[in-house]
Amino acid sequence: MSITPAPAAPATEVHVQLPQAAPDHERVLITRGPRSGLTIIVAVHSTVLGQALGGARLWRYEHWTDALGDALRLSQAMTMKNAAAGLARGGGKSVVAIPAGVELDEAGRRDAMLDLGDAVESLGGAYMTAEDVGTSAELMAVVHERTEHVCGLPAEAGGVGEPADATAAGVFAGMLATLEHVFGSDDPAGRHFVVAGLGQVGGRLARMLAARGARLTVTDVFDGKRALAEELGAAWVDPAEAHRIEADVFVPCGLGGVLTGQVVSELRVRAVVGAANNQLAARGVADRLRERGIAWAPDFVVNAGGVVYLDLASTPGVTAAELDARIAGIGDTIGAVLREADASGTTTLDAAERLALARLRSGR
Repeated sequence: MSITPAPAAPATEVHVQLPQAAPDHERVLITRGPRSGLTIIVAVHSTVLGQALGGARLWRYEHWTDALGDALRLSQAMTMKNAAAGLARGGGKSVVAIPAGVELDEAGRRDAMLDLGDAVESLGGAYMTAEDVGTSAELMAVVHERTEHVCGLPAEAGGVGEPADATAAGVFAGMLATLEHVFGSDDPAGRHFVVAGLGQVGGRLARMLAARGARLTVTDVFDGKRALAEELGAAWVDPAEAHRIEADVFVPCGLGGVLTGQVVSELRVRAVVGAANNQLAARGVADRLRERGIAWAPDFVVNAGGVVYLDLASTPGVTAAELDARIAGIGDTIGAVLREADASGTTTLDAAERLALARLRSGR
């Protein structure tokens, strides 16, 4: 294994402020991988509804405490996501922190995943991991060498594969429900969508929207994604300008925290529906969205298709038709959240959290 300096990539680094209040997590494991030397964090937020389920993020951070902040936020969001999706699963997340200025080779990634597997195994089944940003089904197969508590393995390894198709399908269902709520029709044809982030899910969404006759403006921090824009006949915009484009729907599909107060004040859309996790930079941003009359589909509801797929596709007896129906049902949930927010005069964040918390309080 070798660890070499990486070229500067400020656009892909994240800085996550640690919460001031004590975390309400059941367990947080912080360990140094004996093979990789990397800091590995596994945050188990809740097992009230069942074994915690949430992906493993392999990412570059300026400081290990940024990775801890990420794990705490994301694991809490997974509790809400799994509860709102009606799954018998709790919420957790794992983060493998690559220090700023360091790049892993293939052997280094393998060592990191073996270390992650040991960390997950040490929790005795409280948490099951899966792929997330920076990892893949193939890397989960490496994790599986050290623990049984992993899902989303490649099909050739007996697993259900990557969940990106299901995540995109769920977001698309939520998008159609939002269009119906805002415009009175769920038809995306002729509507203008700004897709910010053309990765596994964002790229799929862009294709799905193009196939339905939508007008697209797209962007990504990686310039190589311009090829997809050209293929789809989409306009390309600088990432920093994407949220300022006048359109119908803004579709954030990159890293979290994109919806700051400043960004929301500059939005020129009627709705925000995207695959990115933890889109709100602060809770108060949800109020600002409501004040501006912008319908926001809460991320932990709309992007749950992947976790629904990982859970149900691994459950014996669940048919493909039943799985598809559950993922399509995300649209029904988003529609209910939007209507409840309007009826109660609250934010969609409040409405979605009430839905999730009701399940957590009942324990089923």
